[in-house]
Amino acid sequence: MQATSAKVQTAFRFDKELIRRLKIRAKKENRSLNNYVETVLMDIVYDEPNEETIEAINEVRSGKNLEKLDMGKFDEFVEAL
Repeated sequence: MQATSAKVQTAFRFDKELIRRLKIRAKKENRSLNNYVETVLMDIVYDEPNEETIEAINEVRSGKNLEKLDMGKFDEFVEAL
C-alpha cells in the first residue's frame, strides 16, 4: 500500500492552447490532466542533484583525480563491471 500525501485544491489561469496541449499529452500517457500536470511539476521541482552528485560534477569539471580509460582495453573494462 502506498502512502498518500495531503493534497490542496488550487486554481491557476493558463493559456487555452497550453491546456489543449497538456490534455493531449495526458491522454497519450493515460493520465488525468491533474495527474499529468502534477507529475510534470514534481519533475521540475525535485530535479536538483544531491550533495554527492554535486561533488562528482565539480570533480569532473575540475579535471582532478580522473582515471584515464584505455580505449584499447574497453571490452575488458565492460566485462569487469
